[in-house]
Amino acid sequence: MPVVHLRHDSAAPGSTYRPGQPGSAFKSEVMPRPDETITAKKTNSAFIGTGLDAHLRDQKINELIITGVTTNNSVEAIVRMAGDLIFETHVVSDATVTFDKTDLSGRLWIADEVHSLSLANMAGEYANVLPTEEVLEHLPGSV
Repeated sequence: MPVVHLRHDSAAPGSTYRPGQPGSAFKSEVMPRPDETITAKKTNSAFIGTGLDAHLRDQKINELIITGVTTNNSVEAIVRMAGDLIFETHVVSDATVTFDKTDLSGRLWIADEVHSLSLANMAGEYANVLPTEEVLEHLPGSV
């Protein structure tokens, strides 16, 4: 199956995801292989200002399996847009991650709560939300 890696190239001076900062590099666990596509993005959605939509359409890809960082930001943004663009979209619930978040009233929400709510936001209208085990069961060539 084709794999597209999305890299956030932030323009914000202090951002961890600014090119050249240690946080901007791919982690060894998800290092792109030579035959895999890398798409750089500057906004929360990889469909904005990139050739991602055209690339997927050119490759006749209409089904997406989404993993990544940050569940309630980049993951949710791309999933919502993918749904709006009529891609069949699946989010791997245990292959996305987020961080603690303080709301506008000052309440701290722990990462697990933020993650769960974000997955609930995506489930149904925008995507199928499934754990890795269920996704793997449905991949071509799976046993």
